[in-house]
Amino acid sequence: MVHREFHRTAHIGWLRAAVLGANDGLISTSSLVVGVAAAQPNRASVLLAAVAGLVAGALSMAAGEYVSVSSQADTESADLARERKELDESPDTERAELIGIYVHRGLTADLAAQVADQLTAHDVLGVHARDELGMSEGTRARPIQASMASAAAFAVGAALPLVLTAVVPIARLSVVVVGLSLVMLAGLGAAAAGMGGAPLAKGAFRVAFWGAVAMGCSALVGRIFGTVV
Repeated sequence: MVHREFHRTAHIGWLRAAVLGANDGLISTSSLVVGVAAAQPNRASVLLAAVAGLVAGALSMAAGEYVSVSSQADTESADLARERKELDESPDTERAELIGIYVHRGLTADLAAQVADQLTAHDVLGVHARDELGMSEGTRARPIQASMASAAAFAVGAALPLVLTAVVPIARLSVVVVGLSLVMLAGLGAAAAGMGGAPLAKGAFRVAFWGAVAMGCSALVGRIFGTVV
């Protein structure tokens, strides 16, 4: 029977983008709702701010994630091109470098040479990419996947304060948004920590804490500027 193993590193790319997007969507849109409600407590203004925040935030996250991960992908492609050129121009030097890597990991020189020769006979560039450059299929940069995951996660996170703005009485909106957002942030932080193998309580606390700080500061700004205007 084939023994299959589950490793969390295989999902690190999309998981990072999804968690960042959901956190940002929930925190930024909730903060926006609370801040605008403190400055101008009428449903139309707050709802418009929430919709604008969702659309602008999702597109911004998608664009930012795509540019960021594309830069990583460009770097990986450049390194692979350079490695391919070095393999064509000086294969003996590259072989010796690979043998040195295996010796450093604990193999004898003779065994390291055999391993290097057998592995490079199958896929020489892939072996050097993995063992010399530290690249693997599971952790390679995927700009489109990362941008779509980030945008979708942001929209999902921003949906809660948007829905609450539409249905909750305006007089209680800030309290309800803050309360439910903190609960969701704690749950999201715990879920992300669990998927990454980290302690649940620590992940829940740090996300909820910074979410509370963001919403509190936004409410304070809205109250101050709303009073002045």
